[in-house]
Amino acid sequence: MRVIKKYPNRRLYDTSQSSYVTLEDVRELVLQDEEFQVIESRSKEDITRSVLLQIISEQEAHDGAPLFTNQVLQQLIRFYGDSLQGLMGEYLEKSVAMFMQQQETLRKQVQSVMDTNPFSVMSKIAEQNLSMWQTFADKRDKDSE
Repeated sequence: MRVIKKYPNRRLYDTSQSSYVTLEDVRELVLQDEEFQVIESRSKEDITRSVLLQIISEQEAHDGAPLFTNQVLQQLIRFYGDSLQGLMGEYLEKSVAMFMQQQETLRKQVQSVMDTNPFSVMSKIAEQNLSMWQTFADKRDKDSE
């Protein structure tokens, strides 16, 4: 697991790369499914969650279409301190995992369609149509006899 240290000057230092990194670099680690942990340099406290929340906050502020509407954020805030808070976190985690799984399945289906040669698909359709018309014509000829 990669360890990133956060120093009091707010700089992030990737110990495996021996270099300073930005929040955008950390975001790239997330996108690449790389495991990492962010540690406060003085207290040795795990602050990974707060850094991830900071990345989300920046994405929400700078991207054209925010993922979280004001209404969703207000509803999430209402769950803090509620007896169902733990269940809500688990529900959100499983819901996002299921959404990601469905998205991957859809991508694979679209990719398989895109990988198919459109001419061979059109050829098969034409053959099926020809066969259907031939069957229809044969039936018509029998009925007229």
